[in-house]
Amino acid sequence: MFRFGRPKIRVVPTRPLGRRDVFFSFGQVVRTFLLFSLFCAGWMVAASASARAQEATVSDAQFRSFVTGLWPDAHAAGVSRATFEIALNGVTPDPSVLRTVGKQAEFVKPIWGYVEDAVSKSRVGRGLARGAEFERTLARLEAQYGVDRYVVLAVWGMETNYGGFSGKMSTIRSLATLAAAKHRGAFFRNELIVALQILEQGHVAPQNMLGSWAGAMGQTQFMPSSFMKYAVDHDGDGHKDIWSSAPDALASTANYLAQHGWIKGWTWGYEIALPKPFSLRTHEPNEYRAFTQWAKAGVKRVDGLDMPETGEGALMLPAGRNGPAFLVTRNFAAIKSYNASNAYALGVSLLSDRLAGSAGLSAKWPVHERVLDANQSYELQRRLAQRGYHIGDFDGKIGEKAQVAIRHYQRQAGLEPDGFASVPLLERMRKAR
Repeated sequence: MFRFGRPKIRVVPTRPLGRRDVFFSFGQVVRTFLLFSLFCAGWMVAASASARAQEATVSDAQFRSFVTGLWPDAHAAGVSRATFEIALNGVTPDPSVLRTVGKQAEFVKPIWGYVEDAVSKSRVGRGLARGAEFERTLARLEAQYGVDRYVVLAVWGMETNYGGFSGKMSTIRSLATLAAAKHRGAFFRNELIVALQILEQGHVAPQNMLGSWAGAMGQTQFMPSSFMKYAVDHDGDGHKDIWSSAPDALASTANYLAQHGWIKGWTWGYEIALPKPFSLRTHEPNEYRAFTQWAKAGVKRVDGLDMPETGEGALMLPAGRNGPAFLVTRNFAAIKSYNASNAYALGVSLLSDRLAGSAGLSAKWPVHERVLDANQSYELQRRLAQRGYHIGDFDGKIGEKAQVAIRHYQRQAGLEPDGFASVPLLERMRKAR
């Protein structure tokens, strides 16, 4: 944070300004301008977030007008008037949804905290019990779709605690509220029309179409468009019921992963140990190399087994050079398609290992590393953007684009390019101006 006090004015009338004085004054002006620019950039980000929160409002009259205007497009999409009226008659905007849109996280959980929650004792224990309950279903799905049964089980566990809680908010009301407020443009309006199509097809009654505040539905947490593409009627009752049918939910998840590139017979990846020395300068995330190449470079699996003789993996360091290291396959990318987050995909992957009987990670997380809070993450994004790096949205979340930018900066600064966003990195950027 930059603090501005009352400027001190010094008047020296005894002699004219010399070249040194002029140079010094110009330098002061430049530094002040730079500080002011940083301040303005931060203010604009905060103002933009505030504006977005304020824009995410809708009155009852606006909502009614939106519903009236929605009918022609819904009808053109095959929704009957009866279904439209049953779904939307008497529905009002949900202010809790709009409040959620405007919220800004005050704390960014480090990845080790996220993973710890993902593989908690209670989640693993419940997963083992639910896996035993649906053992035959999972085996059939693995044979049919080629997706590891434990990964399917782990996604179920991560999304809704194995069907224990899939959300209690009306999908129609949530989507209509977001669409009427024009949040994310036409995205939620389109999702609402698809949700009406699902009702028209009779897969679920309106009162049972429940999910999260943003419209993710059922035990799979599918958006309506994903439901249309990937939901499966596995139990054969004529309905793709991801809300109350565990077999349908599990089959839908398996189908989703299969359709997103899951390679049968491959794992998601391996925890590895890097040799010393090992330079990161010639390695990029998502750069796949044959496992045999990694083995020749001295990379070893921590479980003591040999690298596969076929297949390929990419290096991933989710907590930088001082944390656990992994070689991830394209199946990891398939998991990530479910939720575009390395932390989520790693949580699913490690949970699936635990459910399959693995003892867990070998390396320790750098829990004493000073990680960024939300405000510091905004600042890091801002500083990267000011240096010309493409970081995506200013959202206070260090995603893949920002990590790529960090690696480029680290290379140029002569640092080991591990892409890890930390307080020491931010402090270095502050000093470098």
